[in-house]
Amino acid sequence: MTFLQKLLNLFSNQPVINETQAETDSVTPPSLEQTITAFKDCMDFNHHAFKQCQVDVVYLPTLVGNTELFRDVIHPFTHAGENDVAGILARGTYQPVQDSKACIKGILDGKASVFFRQTAYLVDVSEAIGRTIEQSETETVITGPHDGFVENISLNIGLLRNRIKSSKLKTVKLQVGEVAKSDVVLMYLEGIADQELVQTLIKRIQNIEIDMVTEGNMLVQLIEENPNSVFPQFMTTERPDAIVSKIVGGRIVGLIDGSPSAFCCPTSFFDFFSSPDDYYSRWLTGTAIRLLRLVGFILTLGLTSFYVSATTFHYEMIPHTMLYNLVESRSKVPFPPLLEALIMETTIELLREAGARLPSKIGQTIGIVGGIVIGQAAVQAGFTSNILIITVATSAISSFVVPSYIMSASIRLIRFGFIILAGMLGNLGLVIGIGFMVIHLAGITNLGTSYLTPVAPMNVNDSLDTFVRGPFWLLRKRPSIVKTKNKIRNKMRK
Repeated sequence: MTFLQKLLNLFSNQPVINETQAETDSVTPPSLEQTITAFKDCMDFNHHAFKQCQVDVVYLPTLVGNTELFRDVIHPFTHAGENDVAGILARGTYQPVQDSKACIKGILDGKASVFFRQTAYLVDVSEAIGRTIEQSETETVITGPHDGFVENISLNIGLLRNRIKSSKLKTVKLQVGEVAKSDVVLMYLEGIADQELVQTLIKRIQNIEIDMVTEGNMLVQLIEENPNSVFPQFMTTERPDAIVSKIVGGRIVGLIDGSPSAFCCPTSFFDFFSSPDDYYSRWLTGTAIRLLRLVGFILTLGLTSFYVSATTFHYEMIPHTMLYNLVESRSKVPFPPLLEALIMETTIELLREAGARLPSKIGQTIGIVGGIVIGQAAVQAGFTSNILIITVATSAISSFVVPSYIMSASIRLIRFGFIILAGMLGNLGLVIGIGFMVIHLAGITNLGTSYLTPVAPMNVNDSLDTFVRGPFWLLRKRPSIVKTKNKIRNKMRK
């Protein structure tokens, strides 16, 4: 209520109604007629009337379980008289509801609404719809747990609760969507996660105004601080063990109903290059694999662009023994190196997209056979050089080393920009491109934290679990990016 309205009420001797009272007065009691009208023209809406006891039951049969509905609702009222209804409604499964909107939402959640003498009750007879828990197809691991998140948020919460058996694991339920509301649950450890970050994330989700949100990767784009950046700022995963490690580390995790992926924050750029496999292997092996991923990141980002730069402007950088083979290979190619590289990179991306969209058995065959046939035919026809084929193939293979598919896709997109800069300005273009990328990364924040942690700001302790996977006895403190007051997570000594 505005100040002017309050002032007018004061001079007119009318009582001032506060906003809380106004909201309470606007609550409409549920009625059978109103509920039936709300679900008009819905073929999956059932109305069951028990005339002998004056009870009406409405529900959506596509969301309820037949066994639960018959046991808790149909069977009790079938042989009940009007005097027996009060005893049935006194059971704990029957919850009275005072608001018509809450009654309609309960029906949409898979509950049955029971009307008796102008009073409505909700009975939870919902049935879980979706697939069973199985391994994630996009994030496979060699060792460790093989279960993955599913589209049912209750099952996903149960997977996390089963691993973190602590009363300090808190859950906050929110709703997103103006037309179709989706449940969003935030999870964190009390006493470890920073409460200011928790409240900041809650406010951002509450401020979302959109018709509906169907997936976690869609939700994070609505709450990130740099929506125009090509780099992902919230790490999403379908692996419960990865999310558990983030929660224990002090991060906040979000789940959305209908999505098999969870997101965590705050996140740094280097979090996208770590995998649960690193912690299930010996620390020296995990360190070597993590360094290999960083090498793969450099190769997929700059190998093809360096080829374009060297063959266009900087022949002196190529060894003489290799230069003769390169000149012979390119003697029949009618295109300049820049156009040649763009054509081959685009062809590789087409093969990758085709393999991802086709059925799994056919997609693998198309990717392998198509790459071999097209590459060999292109070289024999003089369409491209064999050295570029090797370069592009190495760059494509290196992109698969990055565990996060979203980060891998972002790197592949930036690679085209590097190729164009290298074809126009040579090595100077590569330096300019790297400089702009580093400046952009340094300007990104995630819940107010630096995206380049622990490089900027520099933190030696965090580096032990970023560029390398240090031994567990050496990882004594939680990451500084989470801003937790409980910094010690490991008190073991060697």
